[in-house]
Amino acid sequence: MLLQVEGLKMYYEILGKGLVHAVDDVFFSLDKGETLGVVGESGCGKSSLAISILRLLPINGKILGGRILLDGVDILNMDLEKFRKEIRWKRISIVFQGAMNALNPVLRVGDQIAEAIMLHSDVSKKEAMKRVISLLEMVGIDGSRAKGYPFEFSGGMRQRVMIAMALALNPEILIADEPTTALDVIVQAQILKLIKNIQRRLELSVILISHDISMVSELSDKLAIMYAGQIVELGDMVDVYLNPLHPYTKALLSSVPSIKMKRRLLKSIPGAPPNLLQPPKGCRFHPRCPFKADICEEEEPEFVSVSKDHFVRCHRFEELRGVEFK
Repeated sequence: MLLQVEGLKMYYEILGKGLVHAVDDVFFSLDKGETLGVVGESGCGKSSLAISILRLLPINGKILGGRILLDGVDILNMDLEKFRKEIRWKRISIVFQGAMNALNPVLRVGDQIAEAIMLHSDVSKKEAMKRVISLLEMVGIDGSRAKGYPFEFSGGMRQRVMIAMALALNPEILIADEPTTALDVIVQAQILKLIKNIQRRLELSVILISHDISMVSELSDKLAIMYAGQIVELGDMVDVYLNPLHPYTKALLSSVPSIKMKRRLLKSIPGAPPNLLQPPKGCRFHPRCPFKADICEEEEPEFVSVSKDHFVRCHRFEELRGVEFK
């Protein structure tokens, strides 16, 4: 197994208020060449999970438990300077949300990618620029555009630049955090196809983060459903999509239109995710769940295995097999 996350806890300390339980007891694994889709509403902890893996936490972010094993080595125990030189960008890299905000508007895009290469590799500026041109052409941008500034690129092209930058040091794992945010449907499809093609070409492992379960399902081998800082269901994509066990997974799927199914009214999920400064007692989804029982309000469910590769965090999953979200 290439990457294993075991019981990861990452909280934000809010002065005078307490701890935000942004990532709370998260488990998953990722194998070489595999794609894991992480899905959930905004505020459920998806991006916090991504920056925890890369140890890119803000000053008030603290990892308070768990392990992140890369080839069996716990990278949370690694000296931060060693982690920066040997792991971040070289073995695990990320494509952030909002390409225009991620790129420096007053620097040429080629210089920005070259800077990342030279910071982590002992190469000259000339050698770095050769690599930059090769990377841009890999993502479908003419190498001569390396001299351009971010404002001279469309949204889709800026996202391609960010993908090129993430691939600059030949990482083994690429984290794509909402890689198609604010792009139109046609450009979204192009970016997703590009990521898939590059993954096959370079044998990358990918963690694809999104709130769009239908989009993620098309590209992923495994699906992780995240709610209120926890993964509530995890398994083979086809199994989770066709046989969802957690009410939140059922709710997300019931809100997605399909041209292959008979016409039906889409269902919305009542309420909103909880305030993670004070997570609900018991199951965190119970205030919005139509299937809740007394135990759901009192006891937090464990993350249990229901088959070889399918896990769920729900007290009533056995009773709810095949039941649709109301």
